[in-house]
Amino acid sequence: MEILKCLPEHKREVIDLILGIQINEFGISITEVEQPDLQDIASFYQKGKGNFWVCKYQNSIIGTISLLDIGDGITALRKMFVSPKYRGKEYGVSVSLLQHSLNWAKSNDVKSIYLGTTTQFLAAHRFYEKNGFIEVSKSKLPGTFPIMSVDSKFYMYSF
Repeated sequence: MEILKCLPEHKREVIDLILGIQINEFGISITEVEQPDLQDIASFYQKGKGNFWVCKYQNSIIGTISLLDIGDGITALRKMFVSPKYRGKEYGVSVSLLQHSLNWAKSNDVKSIYLGTTTQFLAAHRFYEKNGFIEVSKSKLPGTFPIMSVDSKFYMYSF
């Protein structure tokens, strides 16, 4: 298993992984066109204090994570997806992706990372809390934080 910076040649596989999880697993009615950030990952995520990574295992992309630069040394954690087959402690993909992004953020002088999620993703809440994120109210989010329509619970990680 390796984590590497997302490259243009990863685009199709990244989109297929993310859409598959959004549609088939979570029943979210969303299309590729409705996610323009995935059409040009480099110009959307890989600038300033932002980046986008993929986790590859046996020559396939099995996970993604990104940090979106929202200004003033602050980033938003976005597009964290792991193929259902590779979730859990056995493979440690989620932890590896998160640690990789936290290490990169720290070495690139990011001050804090914010994220939004939905109230029903209880496993995600436990995961983020176990990894040092603290819950914050919507009113404590930076004005530049991109709130998604499904976001109802928010977290912050500080360095």
